[in-house]
Amino acid sequence: MTTSATHGELYGLNRWGQGFFEVLDNGEVALKNPMAPDAPAVSLPGIIRDLEKRGIQTPMVLRVTSYLEHAIQQINHGFRDAIERSGYRGTYRGVFPIKVNQQAQVVDRIVDFGRSHDFGLEAGSKPELVIALAHKLARDALIVCNGVKDAEFVGLAIQSCKLGFNTVIVLESVMEVDTVIETSRALGIEPMLGVRVKLTNQIGGNWAASSGDRSTFGMNTAQLVEVIDKLRDAGLLHCLMLQHSHLGSQVPDVNDVRRSVGEACRYFSEMKAEGAPLTHLDLGGGLGFDYTGEKKASANSINYSIEEYCANIVETVGYAMDEAGIEHPTLVTESGRAVVASSSMLIFNVLEATLFDASEAPDAEPGDHHLVSDLIAVGGYLSGDRLRECLNDASFYRNEMRALFRRGQIGIRQMARTEKIYRHLMARIKALAAADERGADIEDELHKLADIYHCNFSLFQSLPDVWAIDQLHPLMPLQMLDQAPTRRAVLSDITCDSDGKIDKFILSEGTSPSLPVHDLPEDRPYHMGVFFVGAYQETLGDLHNLFGDTNVVTIDLRTDGGFDLLHEQEGDTIAEVLSYVEYDPSDCVAAFRKLVDGAISAGTISVEERLPLMQAYRDSINGYTYYE
Repeated sequence: MTTSATHGELYGLNRWGQGFFEVLDNGEVALKNPMAPDAPAVSLPGIIRDLEKRGIQTPMVLRVTSYLEHAIQQINHGFRDAIERSGYRGTYRGVFPIKVNQQAQVVDRIVDFGRSHDFGLEAGSKPELVIALAHKLARDALIVCNGVKDAEFVGLAIQSCKLGFNTVIVLESVMEVDTVIETSRALGIEPMLGVRVKLTNQIGGNWAASSGDRSTFGMNTAQLVEVIDKLRDAGLLHCLMLQHSHLGSQVPDVNDVRRSVGEACRYFSEMKAEGAPLTHLDLGGGLGFDYTGEKKASANSINYSIEEYCANIVETVGYAMDEAGIEHPTLVTESGRAVVASSSMLIFNVLEATLFDASEAPDAEPGDHHLVSDLIAVGGYLSGDRLRECLNDASFYRNEMRALFRRGQIGIRQMARTEKIYRHLMARIKALAAADERGADIEDELHKLADIYHCNFSLFQSLPDVWAIDQLHPLMPLQMLDQAPTRRAVLSDITCDSDGKIDKFILSEGTSPSLPVHDLPEDRPYHMGVFFVGAYQETLGDLHNLFGDTNVVTIDLRTDGGFDLLHEQEGDTIAEVLSYVEYDPSDCVAAFRKLVDGAISAGTISVEERLPLMQAYRDSINGYTYYE
């Protein structure tokens, strides 16, 4: 293994990278094309440099269409192969839940890449149905309509069938049945119907509440029987073609997949016995994504592959239907996270660092307080077998000096010397601990002394799940991996919020409260990459401190080792985010102009200063919300 590869593996790259990444000999992370495995890898910092020459700067979301196409192929081929191996007598029709990433460049490409697989879309709201109906889907592709639906939603879905769409209205409640019956009669068009059945099996992980008796959507057994009776009475039972049973989101344990699918099959066979002519079994979401590469049933990982997931579903349904004497239904899944997570990465630059050590310390002075002398003396007995003792002593003397400063007994310069001496001792302790196996005894304490790297992004806008539910995403430096990292850091974002930080990282040996980093170079940017952010992060982002959407770039990896820029979406300007919170940018300019003219009248600024002041304000209001 080369030196650069060794330092790349420090971050677990080979474990979680799915073969999409490698480290080049120059220490730069590179993107590999899964659709052309023999193609040369493309330097990610090289892509960033190319985009900067085109005027596209970080922070940015970089979408790689090759990864999106690969994910769609994996799922569809996984079901195709499982169907062929097991002798299953039905087909597979996947749909992408638009809620997972509603961005046009993403949905458009999913439709394009999925067309040969009859891959469709899932809409959970009226706006998402409008998006779905604006796409030319394959003839046999489905549009599955979930969520709460009013008469307008239902009417549009029913009428779309006359245009050749296979739009299935999934009934979520007893009340919704009445809306569908009334709307269908008013239009004189029979609907394509599904019914959402609430399963009792509950999964583990962050989204356990999306499954089981207390899950939000779907009907229990009593409600299901009532719906069947209502449809029969209305003469529409023959329209009921699909059963939707959501397994749960990001299912970590494959055995939960088997149990939930088995339960869904029981409902399917019983509904068939009731006279419902079901032909499709929709098993909803559930296919998880392995963010950490641990390959175990945990909140951020899964203990199965896509192939195993597909095989378990196909085999379980096939056995259950054979036992019940029922024709094998068309299988439907609504995999969103597994389709888009890998296709996007967030890239940002580090602006500066707050270091908690110092390479040099002030010399002792005759007027030093005795606690300062004691602090300096710690360096004289610092050794591998006294690491904890020295750390304790240094912390004690520093804290005592801080107490004296708070009481006004020493001045600011004496306190500043104390801090410099302490930080120099910490640098020596960190270096000795890294070189001596006995340093493991104080590892937890040293994590608390990690540096803070201040980064040009908003956690709340670009990585909301990291803040909200402690989601883990792989994160690592994109360059200098031919050199050993010499520091440990936590990352702070650009917002004025103490929660705007990342202090849990995926490394080769597991998770860590600090990230190995390099000293910031003086002659070039130091970029970080956060991977697998394609699912939910763009949709859920908020405007904390009015930081808006970042620049977004969509690229395709070429077989010659280059890339093509397919699309650029400029990030929000300040004017745009102001309009989101009810400000009219032109009113802001007019109000500022009035203040400037008032200052001229008052004599506080000159007439000549008016033009640059107004230009500075206009430049800001039309500029990027992030650090430029």
